[in-house]
Amino acid sequence: MMDEVIARSAPQGAMGLTDVLVRLLLAIACGAVLGFEREWRNHSAGLRTHILVCLAAAVLAVIALDVSRTSLFDGSIRMDPMRLIEAVTNGVAFLAAGMIAFTRGRVVGLTTGAGLWLAGVVGLAAGLGLWQIAVLTTVAALVVLSLLRTVEKVVPPLKDNDRTDAPGPDRNRRKPSGKQR
Repeated sequence: MMDEVIARSAPQGAMGLTDVLVRLLLAIACGAVLGFEREWRNHSAGLRTHILVCLAAAVLAVIALDVSRTSLFDGSIRMDPMRLIEAVTNGVAFLAAGMIAFTRGRVVGLTTGAGLWLAGVVGLAAGLGLWQIAVLTTVAALVVLSLLRTVEKVVPPLKDNDRTDAPGPDRNRRKPSGKQR
């Protein structure tokens, strides 16, 4: 008796289980690729964190799509995809902000925070079934994280006194020439 009540009241999703499974597995795979790079570089948000962020975003996207297509609402619901994107962005931004710290005069964790944000975006793409965007974005992120790290090693960093935006004495002031007047 109770099973019948639950079966009648539970909305039947428009997406099949296989479609949902493929989307979630894609999110897990992309999150793992992004997280592996961070884990390999020994950063605090690594493999598991990136997978969970990516998977959570994908689940939210799948739920939003499924709920908007069910007969439960009989056409009385309109889906605004921007609200879904805003919700995921806000949630991930909270996590990413926690990764950023100012230590010993340096800002650290920006790349890891940006990676978490990207993992959320990739998860949304995977959950919405935009697998091409999810895969291409993951590949592009790997290129940026690995290739540009190589460039950073080759190109010496600017010293604070070489930067035009660095705090310090007035940059327009003339330096003493050594001659006394």
